[in-house]
Amino acid sequence: MASPDPQVTSYAPSDVPSGIALLVTIPFAFFLPELIFGFLVWTLVAATHVVFPLLQGWVMYVSLTSFLISLMFLLSYLFGFYKRFESWRVLDSLYHGTTGILYMSAAVLQVHATIVSEGMDPRIYYINTAASFFAFITTLLYILHAFSIYYH
Repeated sequence: MASPDPQVTSYAPSDVPSGIALLVTIPFAFFLPELIFGFLVWTLVAATHVVFPLLQGWVMYVSLTSFLISLMFLLSYLFGFYKRFESWRVLDSLYHGTTGILYMSAAVLQVHATIVSEGMDPRIYYINTAASFFAFITTLLYILHAFSIYYH
């Protein structure tokens, strides 16, 4: 005699909206700005003449990896994958907090690369300046997301 299937339990927090409503509620509304500004950071760094490959390589690594993982987090929320795991909110908060710290280090290194490129072509300097600005904005967004998901 086959035993009946156990009941499916959902560990999902009850206050997580589904679908597009996710993108307009805090803390989940931070996903799109994180992706947009993170995309700007790595495309701007990729568009410049790399002065110090080690410095801007770290900036590229952090920004591109964070972009891809944040995109996976957003898709997991949109498709409901988070409902299967009990500690999803802790994972989300830890990821965004850690990424905020890593992005801060990348932003500081990008500022250093900008200062070094000041005497070079003005176009490269302006692109590096924009990348530095967007890196700090993205850092702020990741930190705000981490705190809001933790306290929500």
